[in-house]
Amino acid sequence: MPVAAASSLGDFLRSRRERLDPASFGLSGRRRTPGLRREEVAQRASISPTWYTWLEQGRGGAPSAVVLERISQALMLTDAEREHLFMLGLGHPPEVRYRAVQGVNPRLQRLLDSLDASPAIIKTATWDVVAWNRAAAVVLTDYAALPADQRNILRFLFRNPGVRARQHDWENIARYVVSAFRADVARAGVSSEVGDLVDELRGASAEFDALWRDNEVLGHAESGSTKRLRHPELGSIELEYSAFSVDGRPDLGMIVYTPLDEAVARRIRQLAQCTAPAPSQPSSARPSRSSSALSPE
Repeated sequence: MPVAAASSLGDFLRSRRERLDPASFGLSGRRRTPGLRREEVAQRASISPTWYTWLEQGRGGAPSAVVLERISQALMLTDAEREHLFMLGLGHPPEVRYRAVQGVNPRLQRLLDSLDASPAIIKTATWDVVAWNRAAAVVLTDYAALPADQRNILRFLFRNPGVRARQHDWENIARYVVSAFRADVARAGVSSEVGDLVDELRGASAEFDALWRDNEVLGHAESGSTKRLRHPELGSIELEYSAFSVDGRPDLGMIVYTPLDEAVARRIRQLAQCTAPAPSQPSSARPSRSSSALSPE
């Protein structure tokens, strides 16, 4: 490890150790310096006190990802601090730590709601939709009308005939979705979490089974830039597709569809304004009426 990087790692470890309150760990007695002692952190991390001391002094060598994870837990680091620790110690962020998600924070929901003419959703690494705006509900799917465990993009695409019928070029869309889904699952380390979903889809759809066996992998940037949909009220529409990561939550992704025709954008606003927020989703502007159940991809 370069001297400068080792020094930065040591400074960061020391600063995080010194902010911890010994009393919250059941430790008492007078101390000359704030925070936990080095040997107390080492004990919590199940590593050698001598080596931990060397790490703080910038001379411990490059720690492994396993050791950094133990130290992160011992120091009770936040997600942002954990990522910074890995960047200092290994030069790259840690693997994504998957967490089941039921919703998003109000700040992120307000961002979605501000896109009044652009359907926008938040999806997890397992491609479950956990947040959306009114435009998404009237153009894509009335997610609020569905049970939470059914708000999955792959289920929409492969198990709903109406969704399939409304897609232009369904075959290419399906190929992209399966390939990108495979990449997201591997990146997030959630293969076991999606095992039942994959088995279900392979049994229900010969097309999905064939695509899954192809083992093709694509990233979001490799997808087409536009999506064409057949909407029962808007007719044939074209939307520009953009995918974004969520700051501090690498297991979440935001997808935004921007209408290329201003007349379509105005009509989406009108449809969205005619809906009311769903009572079960008070923190977000969800429509209560059923809409077109289109796939978000």
